[in-house]
Amino acid sequence: MRKPVLLIDDANDSIEAIRLFQESGQQYIEYHIRKFEESCCGELPTTRAPSVFAPEGIFKGLEGVREYLLVEKQPDTGESAYW
Repeated sequence: MRKPVLLIDDANDSIEAIRLFQESGQQYIEYHIRKFEESCCGELPTTRAPSVFAPEGIFKGLEGVREYLLVEKQPDTGESAYW
């Protein structure tokens, strides 16, 4: 199973996103946006933190994090929840 990646920065929304993930019990990988700035890739000007990158899609902002966690709580019926 692939874990979602939670992209964070030092803002309050990122701290809240971490709290939401911890409370949900959902496993995830935390990645600070600063790591991109320190690597060869430079900044991520079109990506905002917090964001979740998961097999189910990309969920941007704190509301996106909440949406992702709600989608993950839905029982798996074997079919897409969007169809």
